[in-house]
Amino acid sequence: MAENFLKIENLNVEVDGKHILKNLSLSVEKGSVNVILGPNGSGKSTLMNVIMGNPQYTVTSGSITFEGEDILPLKTFERARRGLFLSFQTPEEIAGVTVENMLRTAKAAASGEKIRLIPFRKELLATMEELKIDADYAKRDLNVGFSGGEKKKSEILQLLTLNPKLALLDETDSGLDVDAVQIVSKGVAKFHNKDNAVLIITHNAKILENLSVNKVYVLMDGRKVEEGGADLIEKIEREGFSHIQEGA
Repeated sequence: MAENFLKIENLNVEVDGKHILKNLSLSVEKGSVNVILGPNGSGKSTLMNVIMGNPQYTVTSGSITFEGEDILPLKTFERARRGLFLSFQTPEEIAGVTVENMLRTAKAAASGEKIRLIPFRKELLATMEELKIDADYAKRDLNVGFSGGEKKKSEILQLLTLNPKLALLDETDSGLDVDAVQIVSKGVAKFHNKDNAVLIITHNAKILENLSVNKVYVLMDGRKVEEGGADLIEKIEREGFSHIQEGA
């Protein structure tokens, strides 16, 4: 597992003139599961948005490459076509677009192929059953009237249906009860394999129970302050971030 999917070097990012990410470097290898930890306001969600190409954020210096390609010049939809996928911390509601139509259209756009309705619908309903999502939700407008847990399950449904190369998961477990966290965790585990990778922000180690974590990065004040293996998660769960702050 030595092939870098994603490589970020000396990244500096501003929002409305405020310096958010500061000389940040990290890498994501093919086949790996990577976790980003840090207190609120440390720049974790900013990083995910910058990787995906959100124009709200300004990259002032540094580089982001995916499979060896400089993706900074690419628009968000072009990055999606390269195989990047972002699960939002707060999923948007889209009236007038059903879950099924959105996913079928998105899959066709990503693959460049025509998606046949009947096989697609059969596969979609099977995935929904695994995630314990009522089949009727396929005909509902995307996230409209969904509970917080249903929105997060919908994000994992999108992940499994679109099957990207790199999943960027921004607190997909936020606000979920224990059972829903388990369902989401199993969904991410089903997605992950040796040919893709996961980069996940979480405050809840429960979502990682079905995953084998390879690398952990800790962000504070827009900087990477520590990195390590899965044992770093346990250390932070025991001690919080105080040991890092004290050593800073």
